[in-house]
Amino acid sequence: MQNKTFKSLFISYDGLTDPLGQSQILPYIIGLAHAGFKMTILSCEKKDRFKEKEELIQSICKANNIEWVPLLFHKSPPILAKYYDLFNLKKTARKLYLENRYNIIHCRSYLSAEIGRELKKKYGARYLFDMRGFWVDERVDGGLWNTKYAFYRFAYKKYKHKEALLIADADHIISLTEAGKKEIRTWQSYKNSTPITVIPCSADLNLFTLTDDAQQLKAKDELRVKKTTFVLSYLGSLGTWYLLEEMLLLFKAINDHYKVAKFLILTPDDPDIVYKKAATLGLGKKDFIIRFVERRNVPFLIKASDLSVSFIKPAYSKIASSPTKLGELLAMGIPVICNSIGDVEMIIDKSGGGAIMNEFKEVNFKQVIKSFPALLSKDKTLIRKNIQDYYSLSNAIDIYDKVYRQLLNVNN
Repeated sequence: MQNKTFKSLFISYDGLTDPLGQSQILPYIIGLAHAGFKMTILSCEKKDRFKEKEELIQSICKANNIEWVPLLFHKSPPILAKYYDLFNLKKTARKLYLENRYNIIHCRSYLSAEIGRELKKKYGARYLFDMRGFWVDERVDGGLWNTKYAFYRFAYKKYKHKEALLIADADHIISLTEAGKKEIRTWQSYKNSTPITVIPCSADLNLFTLTDDAQQLKAKDELRVKKTTFVLSYLGSLGTWYLLEEMLLLFKAINDHYKVAKFLILTPDDPDIVYKKAATLGLGKKDFIIRFVERRNVPFLIKASDLSVSFIKPAYSKIASSPTKLGELLAMGIPVICNSIGDVEMIIDKSGGGAIMNEFKEVNFKQVIKSFPALLSKDKTLIRKNIQDYYSLSNAIDIYDKVYRQLLNVNN
């Protein structure tokens, strides 16, 4: 870094006291601060989490010379609350900019990008659009905006217009996937002169460590599962994007093939979601181990897995999504059965630790089960090694550092 200290305002509607903020925001900002940039974070914090975690996050920020400006996130009234939060974010961002004259406005997702674009238009700041996915289309694909109704058709049209402006006026765009980058380049609003850089969601490779036979046996003992039991696992939430029925059908085929099998599901969601759907497929509670555990304890239990599964709804918007759980599982050397969404097929090929399924008929399940012996004999160390650079936090920080320097036209 040259003698001059460059300043960045990072705007996020997600809070630093949220689990996502601690895993997918703060580590990158700390890395950029250590790279020599003066970082300020403006975020919206949920009241309860803020009360619980404020002191911890403030101490982390202070230790890393990061300024944190937290605002409160509002839930009600339902629609007006979002506009009020946006108003507060805009007002505070403008005040901070006039006080500090930031060189870069780094915007996480769409709402923040609206503010970054305005600051660019008014003051000439460099505006970095860190997309985190195709937010507008996710609202439709996830069933939150039913375009059968005129109100949601209007909202979709309005926000697609806003999305076009955010893309057209960005000085640099971050995409989570190569597939997303390729798609953005086909949009009419995209300018060929605007760089797009791909930075996938990083996995915590220090937490999700390589597993071995002894650790697997210890985890199975903890779960009261016999050594010879075949364990299929699923990690994460069950709602909106994940194909629960198809994952249950895979397990049913496994259960029919192996003498003893269990489906280990580590999720924050209600187990009854699984049990009710499983009952319609002839599966009972005895076939499952469903638990919610703190993130720090996930690796210990998930290492009971022989294989894991992650089937994602094949929606247009998901081509821009980067499932962190895939990196976490592969980092432990656990093979994963997936469908082809975004860059998932490329990652599975790169790792050598998994299989792709795009059809979910009985014949497809039988076919993938035939590949299990080969997958289970894979070198776990090699699976981890093959994806280590792709998912490493240090690599992501290095790429962000290069993006910042490119925006500022500085070298070292």
